Amino acid sequence: MKNGILTTIGNTPLVPLRQITREPKQHVYAKWEGMNPGGSAKDRPALRMIQEGLRSGEIGPDTVIIESSSGNMAISLAMICSYLGLRLICVIDPKTTTQNVQIMKAYGAEIDWVEQPDPQTGEFLPARIARVQALLSQIENSYWPNQYANPHNYLSHYHTTMKEIAASLKEIDYLFCGVSSCGTIRGCAEYIKDHKLKTKVIAVDAKGSMIFGGEKSKRLFPGLGAGMVPPQLKPELIDRTVYVTDLDCVIGCRLLLQKESILAGASSGGVMMGFQSISAELPKDSTSVLIFPDRGDRYLDTVYSREWVKEHVGAMPDELQ
Repeated sequence: MKNGILTTIGNTPLVPLRQITREPKQHVYAKWEGMNPGGSAKDRPALRMIQEGLRSGEIGPDTVIIESSSGNMAISLAMICSYLGLRLICVIDPKTTTQNVQIMKAYGAEIDWVEQPDPQTGEFLPARIARVQALLSQIENSYWPNQYANPHNYLSHYHTTMKEIAASLKEIDYLFCGVSSCGTIRGCAEYIKDHKLKTKVIAVDAKGSMIFGGEKSKRLFPGLGAGMVPPQLKPELIDRTVYVTDLDCVIGCRLLLQKESILAGASSGGVMMGFQSISAELPKDSTSVLIFPDRGDRYLDTVYSREWVKEHVGAMPDELQ
């Protein structure tokens, strides 16, 4: 099944970060997932989940794929379903940017909006999942990949992402990974455990996220944090959790652009600042890998808009304006 554009998923570059690190003897690399054809790390689980659905017979040529997403997973599925000729319905909410919606539609995906959050939690994720369930009951021969609980989400990162990192570097002391559905961190951490690597796994979560039981508060950016505890999560595989704010995400993105000429998405900026927050504690000759989930061209009217940031996030250092 892996033909055409699908053959370009994975094997993303490992980029040395030379200008942004505070300790010159530390070795810091970015696993640049924005180089996937769909623009994000979600290409990997999207491909594997569809592949396994086809292999099991749960997906056929006339099956309607229905998935809840805040943006990147929907785009990845839209690209893959377009190539395979499968109908796709993306269940999204107001946090999904206009540009992301336009990309989904360009691939031929149908959009189903959830306008109101879940009344009990105040979060959109439970409301989106409820809408998926309703559509599944209404549409014959429909299939939910369920990125939140499908083991092929994290297995895609086990068999590709962490395997690629381990093949490129002799030793990895620290892996910094943002958390949302927790597929990436689960797959990478399982690989580290099974292959007896000494790598410490650092989760970067958003302040206001409920993944690790924190106090819920408003979060502006999709893709980092979640309004529930994801079924994929295995906290015992994680060595440490650091938290970042929306402002941290913006500052991290601006620093990456200014220092490394990397146009990264909001969660990538968050991972960068998660690393910065504890880098002084790390050994001077240590090797760290930071997984950057997506690129920044989808955030030009938010993260990279001075007016938007001033209105929604707050003041930034003058040198990063």
